[in-house]
Amino acid sequence: MTLAPETTELKIELSLDGDWFAVCDLSTLLPGRGVAALLPDGHQAAIFRDRSGELFAIDNRDPFTGAAVLSRGLTGTHQGRPFVASPLLKQRFDLASGQCLDDEEVRVTAYRVRTA
Repeated sequence: MTLAPETTELKIELSLDGDWFAVCDLSTLLPGRGVAALLPDGHQAAIFRDRSGELFAIDNRDPFTGAAVLSRGLTGTHQGRPFVASPLLKQRFDLASGQCLDDEEVRVTAYRVRTA
């Protein structure tokens, strides 16, 4: 079975310093996959949509390597918590909090996300 692409005009927005910033169309997010978005301050965010439709956004920079690759990582769940595993060294980051599940001293920024 092939699913038809969404025809929504909803935008994904991230909360940045109290304001909402549009980063992409909802239709660009495939469940279980991430996309990278350039933010106004030059940083990148990795935006994800899980299979239930929930949206998450974290910093795209892998703190272990410095590479902006988390949007290309594999998604999954651990003890009911959604995560992305870095495609480089495979550390897992909680998509809701940004906490590294493999090293409790490391975390990435997690952003509030909404559709508008």
